[in-house]
Amino acid sequence: MISDSAPRLVRLTLTDFRNYAGLRLETGARLIVLAGANGAGKTNILEAVSLLAPGRGLRGASFDELARQGGAGAWAVAAEIEGSSGTLRLGTGWTGQGEGGENLSASRIVLVDGHVQKGSGALGQHLRILWLTPAMDRVFAGPVSDRRKLLDRLAAVFDPEHGSRVNIFEKVMRERNLLLEDPRPDSAWLASLEAHMAEAAIAIAAARLTVVEALRRHIDENRADGAFPWARIAAEGEIEALLGLMPAVRAEDEYRRILADSRGLDRAAGRTLRGPHRSDLAVAHGPKDMPADLCSTGEQKALLIGLILAHARAVKEASGMAPVLLLDEVAAHLDRARRLGLFEALAGLGCQAWMTGTDESLFAGVGRNAAVFRVEAGTVEEVTEQ
Repeated sequence: MISDSAPRLVRLTLTDFRNYAGLRLETGARLIVLAGANGAGKTNILEAVSLLAPGRGLRGASFDELARQGGAGAWAVAAEIEGSSGTLRLGTGWTGQGEGGENLSASRIVLVDGHVQKGSGALGQHLRILWLTPAMDRVFAGPVSDRRKLLDRLAAVFDPEHGSRVNIFEKVMRERNLLLEDPRPDSAWLASLEAHMAEAAIAIAAARLTVVEALRRHIDENRADGAFPWARIAAEGEIEALLGLMPAVRAEDEYRRILADSRGLDRAAGRTLRGPHRSDLAVAHGPKDMPADLCSTGEQKALLIGLILAHARAVKEASGMAPVLLLDEVAAHLDRARRLGLFEALAGLGCQAWMTGTDESLFAGVGRNAAVFRVEAGTVEEVTEQ
């Protein structure tokens, strides 16, 4: 494992990934800018980097979608990560389909220093990655599910096992929903499923509360600094509230009782009505004392960036490992003062940050130590003079 508090990718290699037949990118700088027209392949590079973390990457795409059109149907992403203890090699890929259309690999292959791992969860022990994309700009005004996904992703970067717990809860919940469709479901099997759900639910809620508390502390410590407004945040949900009232063991028993008592209502609704899958991330603009969903688009963007920066500080403190930040089109709607404030904040964090934009001029002031690349139709060339 790389022990440096701010590991960085020094080399990235793509094979048949999205619009790249082959790409080898030397990326040793702390701040990396990818500039080019829409559709050139900038976000594809960020997506490739995001796959060096657990999960399905920043777009959540299925593995077959990542393979280059006209390619062999498989893809691979590899990187060398540099830290104070040396260089670590991470890689991931998908083998594609066989001749009869059979699925040769339902999950992606993951390698650490050439050794095959059991799953993508192993990547979280070596690299923490956090991203911000244009699709997230309206997260505060969108559906609750979008904010819950954001909260869970923040928790998963903080605790790499969190994503697995969420997946387990959702899988068991689907099994319970199906069983409730039976006019005479097996009560013992229902009780067993509900016990598994309760155990996962408490762990999920506890992880959410932990990351929210860490974020609050770092937000409070940096209220007077930076170009972005501070936020008030809370994880709001029935299970999170239970943990605030009683020990985890009692909260688990209580949720198990809730599930048992709600079988009739859940059967009628065709879904589970109560649980951590209904929780929300509440965010307010601190200086204005205004709910985030009532703020302007620009204010929401600024709040989100401030939240991501606070999260990076919290992850660095908790894990001893600064996350790699992937900031897609981050400068597009920021004025010059906030762009410079962002560059200053990233430099202060000391982490590696990848930023994309359509215009190189948006990154004027990023600093001499940054690396700027021009992306054009699947080719990438470093800009030697700015």
